[in-house]
Amino acid sequence: MASAMAGIEALKGTHQELKSRMEKSVDDFRAHLASTRTGRANVHMLDQVKVDYYGTDTPVSQLGQISTPEPTLILVQPYEKAMVSAIEKAIRTSSNGLNPMSDGTAVRVPVPPMTEERRREVVKQLNKTLEDHKTAIRNIRRDGNEQIKKAAKDKLISADDEKRANEEVQQLTDAEIKRIEELFKAKEKEVMTV
Repeated sequence: MASAMAGIEALKGTHQELKSRMEKSVDDFRAHLASTRTGRANVHMLDQVKVDYYGTDTPVSQLGQISTPEPTLILVQPYEKAMVSAIEKAIRTSSNGLNPMSDGTAVRVPVPPMTEERRREVVKQLNKTLEDHKTAIRNIRRDGNEQIKKAAKDKLISADDEKRANEEVQQLTDAEIKRIEELFKAKEKEVMTV
């Protein structure tokens, strides 16, 4: 769909800016879903885990090679042996309920099957994250509507242009919210499948 706003000089950049900000929100939600724990081991389960690396919170993936040699095991092989215990501690204290073990050279993270209660808890957390991202998208919509209103107030656009632009912002908002709701439904199904 061609943007009506792109044809209006005063709103040329507005549509692209809003779309890009909303897409960032969708991408952030998608990354959050990827790191969510399901019943199987997945290298992305450690994406949110940060390790204190000489005073800097650093993602585990930057400190070692992460693999899943078995469906119920994540293996972290640190690039520096000195980081083994720090990585183990960071995984243990993270909120994903994993209990890592190290042998001095690598960290093994067994992924136990999830209980029904744990599955429901994960879905509940995902739902909260979904709502946060919907709110972020709605806030972007509000910013767009304020830019349009200001352009109309400054007589840079006509009342018809203002109405069309507002409708377009709403369509964009609805489309992006629908995208994250579909991503959520797919992930919810994956989490609840035993």
